[in-house]
Amino acid sequence: MGSNTSFVADLLTSIAERGRTLLDRSHRVSGATRVETLAERCHTLLSGRGEASGVALAADILDRYAHMKTGESIAFFEVLAEKFGPDPESLAAAIAAYGQNGPSAVADLHRASEPRRQELFRRFNLAPGGTLSLVRMREQLMEAMVRRRDLAEVDRDFAHLFSSWFNRGFLVLKRIDWSTPANVLEKIIRYEAVHAIRDWDDLRARVDSPDRRCYAFFHPALVDEPLIFVEVALMKESPGAIFPILDPARPLLRPQDATTAVFYSISNCQKGLAGVSFGNFLIKQVLEEIARELPALTTFVTLSPVPGFRKWLDAERRAEQSVVLSAADRKALETLDTPDWAEKPELREELAAVLAPIAAYYFLAARTPKGTPVDPVARFHLGNGARLERINPMGDLSAKGLAQASGLMVNYRYTPADIEKNHEAFAGKGEIVASTQVRKLLKVDPASRALVPVT
Repeated sequence: MGSNTSFVADLLTSIAERGRTLLDRSHRVSGATRVETLAERCHTLLSGRGEASGVALAADILDRYAHMKTGESIAFFEVLAEKFGPDPESLAAAIAAYGQNGPSAVADLHRASEPRRQELFRRFNLAPGGTLSLVRMREQLMEAMVRRRDLAEVDRDFAHLFSSWFNRGFLVLKRIDWSTPANVLEKIIRYEAVHAIRDWDDLRARVDSPDRRCYAFFHPALVDEPLIFVEVALMKESPGAIFPILDPARPLLRPQDATTAVFYSISNCQKGLAGVSFGNFLIKQVLEEIARELPALTTFVTLSPVPGFRKWLDAERRAEQSVVLSAADRKALETLDTPDWAEKPELREELAAVLAPIAAYYFLAARTPKGTPVDPVARFHLGNGARLERINPMGDLSAKGLAQASGLMVNYRYTPADIEKNHEAFAGKGEIVASTQVRKLLKVDPASRALVPVT
């Protein structure tokens, strides 16, 4: 199958290269002219030509786009928004036909209402490397949308197509180890978003040690581009801190002696695929893979960061009134303003006693204006059917851990028999499934919920 795929890719590339000789390749024009020319070629591509010339034209458009400056690419997105929506005449005719014929005209109405951008993107995808080019194009669109929300309709079309193109049925789970090609290993280093990989030795310790595992999802159209990956530590008990996992001098554990699999880092790799969910499938499939390999494993937990905690806590400290912070809490939390507090064991111990019940409130009671848990990682794991198992106040004393969460980390537990039940409780009723240990920490009535904006 691999050789057939390679042959088809080479054939398409050859067709594109031969076809490009028929196209005007001059780039020595103004930015406005480049955008106008690109728009004209997009119209030509949609008008329908032979497949070979269509492949060549799609490749040429993507190549021209890749050489555009930021302002030019934004102007191109404006053209996509304004000129490549549904065809007004066709849509009006379809609406009239639906009014006369009812359900028998629904299919025509659906086709007429589809923005022409979607078909344009499908034809771009014919070009060699078209899928990755479109993912990168959406990355740039998302960056532009920070100031240009009027381009959201173009983004919706990308998201709609990507949700189909990157359907779970197309994804391939692969284990990452030291035999994985170097170009993929380099990307694992670059894409790691939770606990930075320092160097190649650090990477090898994470993917090649007997008590470590790393798995990634790939897509057939992006053969050497991981979509998302998870790092797993095999241990004898659930960890309360990240340093023992990342410590290069830690003692190694024989896999057959492990009882606990710890998912300690999950990193999405492609910004252009934001909104396309991979993580829930990844965790569940990796859980199944590891359980088959090591039947002695009985516990599956995460050691997760809490990226929204410090921001929420600082807002509570600034508030004149807080339902969670007492005067004594406020006084104790002044220690957080001391630069070197994390280096002093006695201060860490005092703060841990104060932070634990506050963190319990943060998870069990605090809500966004939409009524969801404040923390994005909590929303992810609870939505996947995990249980909030344990709060670890001094779990991550790195600079990043202190800045994001005042050192806080948590364990979420995945119990295969309870995953579906927990998911339904959270998704259907908004219930936070938590251990008795966590619930006992809560000192404030959870009915008093703090609504905080998420920005």
